[in-house]
Amino acid sequence: MSNCIAIDGPAASGKSTIAKRIAEKLNIAYINTGSLYRAVALAALRAGRDLVSIDRGFLDTLQLEYAKDAAGGYELKLNGAFPGPALRTPEVAAGASLVATRPIVRDYLLDVQRGFAGERMIVMEGRDIGTVIFPDAAFKFFVTATPEERARRRLAQDGEAADGATLAEVAREIAARDKQDSERSVAPLKPAADAAVIDTTGLSIDEAVDTIIGRMTRQQEEK
Repeated sequence: MSNCIAIDGPAASGKSTIAKRIAEKLNIAYINTGSLYRAVALAALRAGRDLVSIDRGFLDTLQLEYAKDAAGGYELKLNGAFPGPALRTPEVAAGASLVATRPIVRDYLLDVQRGFAGERMIVMEGRDIGTVIFPDAAFKFFVTATPEERARRRLAQDGEAADGATLAEVAREIAARDKQDSERSVAPLKPAADAAVIDTTGLSIDEAVDTIIGRMTRQQEEK
C-alpha cells in the first residue's frame, strides 16, 4: 500500500485547497499534479512547441521537482525556478488539459509522480491519482461540486478566468472540460471504485477538510 492520500476531482472542485490544508494539518508534503501538466504546457508554450506533438526528447529536457519555497510550503520548480502565477493563466490551463490527452506525456509524468512517494505519507491531488498513479493508495477521495458552484469559485480566483467572463460562460467551459477529461481514452476522470466521494457544494474548506480527515480516522480505526 502506497503512503499516499489520493485526492481526485474535476476542475475548481476545491481539491487543491483541500489537499493543501490537509497536508498542513498533518504536517506532510502536498503534491499538486495538475501543476505538473501545467508546467509541461508552460514549457512547451515558452519554447514555441505544438502542444499536440510534444515528444519524449522535449520532455526529457524538463526538470520537475517539488521544493520548499520561502514560506516553507512545497511548490513546483520548473527547470530550477518557481513558475508561480505563470502556471495559473487561462492559456496554460487550457494547454494542460490538451497535453494531458497525450499518452507520452502521461507516461512521462507517471514516473515523475510515483517518484515523489517514499516512506513518508504525502497528499497528492489530480484527476487519476487513485485510479492510475497510486491505485494502492492508503486513502482515496474524489472531491466534486456542481458546475455552477465550481464556476463561482473559478471566477473568484485571480487569473483563472478570462477578463469579463460571466458565470454562465465559465460554467459552460467547466462542463466542456469535464466532458473532455471524462471521455478521454487515457486515464479518464472518474472516481476510483473504492474512493469516498465528497461533494463540497455548500461546504466550507474547513468542513470539507474535517470530513475527509474524519473518514481517514474511521478507516484506520476499522483496520
